[in-house]
This record gives sequence, structure tokens and C-alpha cells, in this order.
Amino acid sequence: MSPQYMLMLSAVLAAEETPLHVRNAAGLALKNALSARDNVRQQEYSNRWLSLPNETKGKIKQDALLTLGSASQKAGNFASTVVAAIAAVELPQGHWPELIELLLGFVNNQTNTNLKISTLQTIGFICETIKPEILSLRSNEILTAVIHGARKEETSSEVQLAAIHSLYNSLEFVRENFEREGERNYIMQVVCEATQNSSVAVQVGAFECLVRIMGLYYDKMVLYMEQALFGLTVSGMNHPDERVQLQAVEFWSTVCEEEVDLALEAQEAQDYGETPETESRHFAKVALPEVLPVLMKLLTKQEEDAEDDEWNVSMAAGTCLSLLAAAVQDTLVPAVIPFIEAHIKSEDWHHREAAVMTFGSILEGPDPAVLTPLVNQALPLLIDMMNDPNPHVKDTTAWTLGRICDLLISCIKPDVHLHPLISALVAGLQDSPRIIANCCWALMNLADQLGLYYEDDAEHPGTGPLSPYYEGVVQALLRVTESASNEANFRTSAYEAITSYLSHATPDAIVVVQNTLLAVLDRMERLLGMQNQILGVDDRNNWNELQSNFCSVVICVIRKLEKGIQPLSDRVMTLILQLIQAAGKTSTVLEDAFLVVGSLASALESNFAPYISAFLPFLYPALKSHEDTQLCTVAVGIIGDISRALGEQSAPYAESFMTVLLENLQSDVLNRNVKISILSCFGDIALAIGPSFELFLATTMGVLKQAGAVEPNPLDYDLVDYVGQLREGILEAYTGIVTGLKNTAKVEILLPCAQDILNLIQRCLADEERTDSLVRLCYGLLGDLADSFPGGQLKQLLLNQWIASELRSKGRMPPETKKTMRWAREMVKTATQ
Repeated sequence: MSPQYMLMLSAVLAAEETPLHVRNAAGLALKNALSARDNVRQQEYSNRWLSLPNETKGKIKQDALLTLGSASQKAGNFASTVVAAIAAVELPQGHWPELIELLLGFVNNQTNTNLKISTLQTIGFICETIKPEILSLRSNEILTAVIHGARKEETSSEVQLAAIHSLYNSLEFVRENFEREGERNYIMQVVCEATQNSSVAVQVGAFECLVRIMGLYYDKMVLYMEQALFGLTVSGMNHPDERVQLQAVEFWSTVCEEEVDLALEAQEAQDYGETPETESRHFAKVALPEVLPVLMKLLTKQEEDAEDDEWNVSMAAGTCLSLLAAAVQDTLVPAVIPFIEAHIKSEDWHHREAAVMTFGSILEGPDPAVLTPLVNQALPLLIDMMNDPNPHVKDTTAWTLGRICDLLISCIKPDVHLHPLISALVAGLQDSPRIIANCCWALMNLADQLGLYYEDDAEHPGTGPLSPYYEGVVQALLRVTESASNEANFRTSAYEAITSYLSHATPDAIVVVQNTLLAVLDRMERLLGMQNQILGVDDRNNWNELQSNFCSVVICVIRKLEKGIQPLSDRVMTLILQLIQAAGKTSTVLEDAFLVVGSLASALESNFAPYISAFLPFLYPALKSHEDTQLCTVAVGIIGDISRALGEQSAPYAESFMTVLLENLQSDVLNRNVKISILSCFGDIALAIGPSFELFLATTMGVLKQAGAVEPNPLDYDLVDYVGQLREGILEAYTGIVTGLKNTAKVEILLPCAQDILNLIQRCLADEERTDSLVRLCYGLLGDLADSFPGGQLKQLLLNQWIASELRSKGRMPPETKKTMRWAREMVKTATQ
């Protein structure tokens, strides 16, 4: 965007006589020229702005600041986004130091209300987008200005609303102020008073602030909960306006989420003999007698014709109830039983549905031993309620049955419940889209959980409790998937359920697996034939969605049949290559098609060789689509699949694989996580071709050494995570290289690399943030390296003090890691004798 064009946009934004929609478009274009979601693009936009002439930047800033006080409040809103976007670029660079002073002056302007509103908005946007330390010296003044606008003494409710929204955006920003009791008390007083404001919009904003405060400052809330928040939020849930109710319910959902997390942290701390950083105050348990009755009352406020994606108060109450079950666990069960018993047979569908929703919501959290007798008692009634005349009741019943199948499968007795349960769920597959989707989900959970539950049933090998129903259920699900529409995602849910049944098929149901594959391949063929009849975007999306569904079924069958897929592999591969050609640039379909190829390679192993030359011309373009992270990741994974499948037979392709992978590492566009996948892919290639990897060893070792030198910045959590994953990728590469050369005539070529490998292992094991998987990789690699040179060629390096100390039995570690460590110790012992 040229400086002249930006100046023109700026002039349009500031021109009071220009129509509002035109000023809006100008403001939006300016903001979008300054800010982007993508980090790389943001850097590009920032550099472009900073390189503009000072007079250009000065004029645009002046226009935007002037427009904050426009007679039209909406124009002021547009300007606030522009000022905040410029601030986000300039303030971190130390530019525009006078901005905060100017904005604070505007907030204190007693005459222009619009200016105050727009400026408060601007401050909120700035606090939201800029790291707190950049403005830490001004945080007191900013907070004072914001709180001043939010006080009950402020005469304009619009100013109060802008101030409350601004406070919401700056809550993380004012962390230091929250540490000081006096300031915290004042902030909490202003927010609590705002919940009682005459303007409902201000009340909603104040409750939103309380929700966020509870999430950020839980440990500081004891006093306020006792003195005000219990009462305020319970009365907020009883408020006549649904917007306030929703936020008051959200407050208790947040309390429960915090307390569930704290319970997990406390358990972890106890396991390691430590004290948790923050202790749970059990607010949810204390408030249960007040909060629960209101939640159950709100559950009965369903809307007859609510849209599926429309969040309403009864949905919010259901979510809060399930979080409450996780937070207070067994205590909740006796408290809700009277409500369920009183309403589950009610004449009024609202109460029936609320009772079933309550039952479904409490199934995760309390001890299964407490829930089992209740579920045993309720199951026949719930199965019967699948015939309820009301669709909402039926829908929630199907969901609840799905939850029981998922969480308490032991309650479902095959000889007692399976026939009526499956009959009811299969009958529901002919109902409305939402009910079909929930029935598919319940049937899927039934297959998944029964499959796991009876996996090791030694008494009945070769069969399972679902075997008699396989043919009928899969046929019914296939009928559902014939639909041309996918409303409420029901067709996709049916395909997901089909894959669960096929995955868990016992030997006596294998014929169902084979027939389903044939049916899906026929459909795939028919759909590929209709490629030229696609008219609009909806048709194309439908086509893409169906092909992805087909691919997921094919992958599932290949994994199930393994080498048994051989008779159909020609047909599968032919269709998949046609699909790749038909998909063009649609990366989601390409990803799914590639995943089919990967699973076919893994199943066929060396028998995959005939397909490689036909497939590679499609793989290379995907590897070169650097801007498409997901597709590129899948394509890199396929190289690993092919190398593992063919082993030494993949040697003729190794050079072209390595060339394209090394090129990808040089790319500035390619996402850094794909580069990690590439490093571990080097390990797959090396392991497959063994001594033939000598050709690439020097280059690969150079790349791995360079990547291993990246150090985490402990203050940047994202970078700490990334470096952890990067190191795992490097260790996987080293492991493949060492294992591929071990016990071969070429093993000696590893000797010059041993020091670099050991240096990385030492750094990884010394890192306090190391993960268990990283530690296990380190021990495994150390053992492999020692095992490669049992004759003592690495004796001096392996006698380093740190190695002996790392291989001594440490405190708690998972059994698998301990086993690997002991093996590594034995290998090192042999190699240093």
C-alpha cells in the first residue's frame, strides 16, 4: 500500500462530511494495512509502516487522533482501531512516546463525551495487544483513567460501558496493581458496583470483568467471594435479562474450571511430595446449595425453536453443571437426584429434558461406584425415552446414552441392555439431523468402549458382544451416509461411527469390514465420475467432505486388514491417484488421500514398491507447497512411511527425498514445526537404508548440530515448547542414523559424530523443563551409541562423569523410561570395559 493511498484513506476517515460507511471502509483498510494475525505478515506490515516518511506517519496519526473526538461516535470507534494499530507497531520500538499522555488528557476532557468513549476504547485495544512491560511505567495512570470512567459517579452510561470494556482488556496488564490490596479493593469495588448499574449493557460488561478476574486472580478472591461475589452472581443468574444471566453462569463455570485445574495440580504436587503453588478454596462446594437450585431452574428455560449454534442460558447452565460435577464430584450426586426424580416423568417437556440433561451432565467427575447404581436404575427408562414425543427430549436422551456408553460402559450388560439400546439408537437414525448425530455418537462410543472392555476376553476369542449386531448397525449407518445433506454434521458422525465399528471388528465380523470397504470404494468411484457436474461452492464443499469421509473409512480398513488389503490394493491406489488429480489444490482432500497412501505403504511394506513411481510425481509438489503447513507435514510423513515400508529397497529414492527435505529446511516460508518433522524423517530414511546413508551423513550431521545449538529463552513459553520438540526431532534423527549403521561394516563413520551427539544428550538431560519422552529418547540414543561400539572405541567419551551420574537410578520416573535407562547403563558398561 503506497504512502499516498494511506494518506488518502486517512483524510477520508477524518472528513466529517463523508458518509459513515465510507469512513468505516477507510478506517478498516488503514487498520488492515497495519495489523495481521500472521506473525510473518505482521513483521512485514510493521517494517513498511516504520519506513514511511515521518510527515506521512505524523499526518495519519493526527487524522486518527482528531477523529476520536468526531461528532459521530461510530467514526470515533473506527479511529480507535487505527490509533491502537499504529501504537502496537510504534510503542514497542520506543516511538510515539507522547501518545499515552495525549490519550489520558482526552479521557479527562469533561466536554466531549464521544472523545472520552473512543479514547477509553483505544486504551483497551492498546492494553490488549501490547506486552505489559512496554507500558509498565504508565500502568498506574492508565488504570486510574479507566477506573475513573467506570465509577458509579460517571454520569454517562456510554462512558462507563467503554471504561468497563477497556478495564476488561487491561486486566492482565494491571497484574502489579492487583497484587496491592488497597488498589485491588478499589478495582473490585468499582466492578461490583457496575454490576448494579442502571444500564444492562454496563452490568453485562461488569460480569464479564468478574469472569476474567476469577480466571486471572483466583487466589486473591477469598475476601470478595465472602463479601460480595457469591450474592452478586447468584442474583445475576436470576436477572430478568438473559445476557446478564449468561455471564453470571459463566462466572461459576470459570470457578469450576479453575478448581478442577487446581485439584489436578494438587494431585501432581502430592505425587512428587511438593506443596502446590495455589490451593483450591473450594468455592464451588461452598456455594453448591445456592448455585445448584438456580442452575437447575435455568435448565428448564429451553427455547422451543433455538438455533443449533445459538448459545442460550439453558445450554450455559448444562455446561456449568458438568463443570460443577468435575469440581465437586461425589457431593453433587445426592444434591441433584431429587430434581431428576421429580421431573423425569413430568408432563412438561421442559422439565423432562432438564432432568435428562442433569443426569447426562453429572456422569463425569463423581466416582463411577457412586454413579453405577443410578445408571443401572435409569438405563431402561432412558432407552424407553428414545420414543419421547418431544424432539428436544429425544435429542438429550440420545446424548445422555452416548455419555453412559463413553464413561460407564460397565453398566451396559450385553445380555440385558444391548438389544433394546441398539434397537433404540438405530431407530433414532431415521429421526431429525441432530438426533441422528447424537445416535451416531452413542453408537460410536458403544463400539469404542465395548471394544476396549472386552479386548482381552480370553473366554470368547474371535467374537465379542457386538458381533450379532455388526451387520445391522453398519448397514443402518451406511444408509444414513447416503444422504445428500450433512445438516448438524450427522453424515460425518455416521462415517465416524462406521470407522469405530470397523476398527473394533472381531474376526467373526471381518466380512462386514470387507463389504464396507467395497461399498465405499464404489461410492468413491461414482463421486469421482461426477467431478465435472460440480456447479457451485456448496457442491464442491460437499464433494470434498465426502471424499475425506471415504478416505477415513479406507484408512481404517487398511489398518484393520493389514497385509489382507493386498487383493484390493491396486484398486485403492488407482482411485487415490485419481482423487489426488481431481482434488487440485484442495489441501484437505490431498492430506486425506496422502494418509491413505501412507497407511497402505505401512500395511504392504515391500509390496508397496510397484506403486512408488506412479505416486512420487504427486508427492513432490506437496512437499514444495511451503505455505501449506498441514499438507507439507503430511507429505514429509509419507516419506517416512515409504522408507519404513520398503527398508533397503527405498535406497534408489533416498537421494531425491534428501534433496527436497534439505531444500525445505532452507525455506523462510515453511512453518518451523514442519522442519522438526523433517529432522525426524532423516532418521526414518537413515534407518531404512543403513550404510547407504553415508552419502548424506556429513550434511545431515551439520544440520542437526546447528539445530541442536538453539537454546530456549525461559521467559518465552512458546519457544521453550518449540525447543523441546526440536530436540526430540533431532534425537529421533540421531537414533535412526545410529541404529541404521549399528552392526554394519560402515559403523566407524559414526565415530567423528559421537562427541556432538553426546553434547546434545548432556544438554537435554540438564534442562529442568525436559519432558519424559525427551529423557527416554536420550537414554535410548545413549544406549544405541554405546551398543554400536562394544569394542571400546568410545570408551573415553563414555567414561565422562555426567554419563555415570545421569544413568544412576533417579527418583520417580515412568517404568518405560526406567527400563530404557537400565538398558543404556548395561550398554555403556559393556562399551567401557
